[in-house]
Amino acid sequence: MAREWNIETKCVQSGYRPGNGEPREIPIIQSTTFKYDTSADMGKLFDLEASGYFYSRLQNPTNDYVAAKITEMEGGTAGMLTSSGQAATFFAVFNLANAGDHIVSSSTIYGGTYNLFNVTMRKMGIDFTFVDPNCSEEELEAAFRPNTKAVFGETIANPALTVFDFEKFSRAAHAHGVPLIIDNTFATPVNCRPFEWGADIITHSTTKYMDGHGAALGGAVIDSGKFDWMAHADNFPGLTTPDESYHGITYAEKFGREGAFITKATAQLMRDFGAAQSPQHAFILNLGLESLHCRMKQHCANALALAEFLQSSPKVDWVSYPSLPGDPYYERAQKYMPNGSCGVVSFGIKGSRADAEAFMKELRVFSIETHVADARSCCLHPASSTHRQLTDEELLAGGVSANLVRMSCGLEAAQDLVGDVEQALAKI
Repeated sequence: MAREWNIETKCVQSGYRPGNGEPREIPIIQSTTFKYDTSADMGKLFDLEASGYFYSRLQNPTNDYVAAKITEMEGGTAGMLTSSGQAATFFAVFNLANAGDHIVSSSTIYGGTYNLFNVTMRKMGIDFTFVDPNCSEEELEAAFRPNTKAVFGETIANPALTVFDFEKFSRAAHAHGVPLIIDNTFATPVNCRPFEWGADIITHSTTKYMDGHGAALGGAVIDSGKFDWMAHADNFPGLTTPDESYHGITYAEKFGREGAFITKATAQLMRDFGAAQSPQHAFILNLGLESLHCRMKQHCANALALAEFLQSSPKVDWVSYPSLPGDPYYERAQKYMPNGSCGVVSFGIKGSRADAEAFMKELRVFSIETHVADARSCCLHPASSTHRQLTDEELLAGGVSANLVRMSCGLEAAQDLVGDVEQALAKI
């Protein structure tokens, strides 16, 4: 069984197992619709009485093969692909919370996620409380309300690079009868498996390391299959009471804790929002997954080399990299990610926002992109790009300063990356 394989083998082999004479590579099922002999056959699918495909807005075989691979890599029981990481995050939260409900979230999260929560989902009537990831257990406890439906955090925050305290947050979430949702994009299941540390739902922007080549936009939602929805039935009526839009099915009863969450997300949210990943993108994603375990080692080695150089530079105010000895999150990273964290390094230039922008202009190997976690090295000044919609106070609360530069180390030679940063710093 694939669950007994090491992560390297799962990257290559899991998810799709061809039969005798079938394609060795995952086939691209480039079809929007599927043919059936009788209306009764198709009706069973609409009633969720049979498995199969009828319209690719909901499910597609290529997508399901790749979702199954990521599910096995994370150690979950069910998964789905989405059109982007943003869609994955939205689906994971909205699958549990309705208007009038509340979510507890770490404050150091990706700027796009913060905006999704703090602006867009507030307009939908869902409230959020953002807590410092290093808060005390008492401060975390105070953030919960009777209508809290989930806790959200990132394994490695983008771009603050704080390492999430899984056990503290999972204890609090489970004490209040709600699941812990973790964005595991930066670490990937190669370096961290949050389900083993108390997480219940995992999301990914597969656009990042999983694809790894800047070729295919996508996201994924994975369920651990461990959270007992029926034990907390009053908190989650969408899962524990009949869904009249699907003939009165109660997801938690019919599909159990292993399949209820993803089935509901597919049957309701994918049906109504249509944020489906294309089969072409799923195919490209799978090619990236097959080399993920090899690439993450090089990403991490390059990032550590760059972090060590930056730490020694007189033109650098501070360096943040979880695998760098002396980093505030080093011990926690060693606990949760002993084989490496990620390929992203954040640092602050001694000077102003203008100095940070001048530095990036001089780079030759690193390119300025609204992207991260790619085979090619890239960099970003979040305060003037991804986080520009935040106030100075919100920036600081999210672990982002005006002079912060995020460097994503690709697969190039470490000496070339260090040399590029060194020559750019020399010119400011």
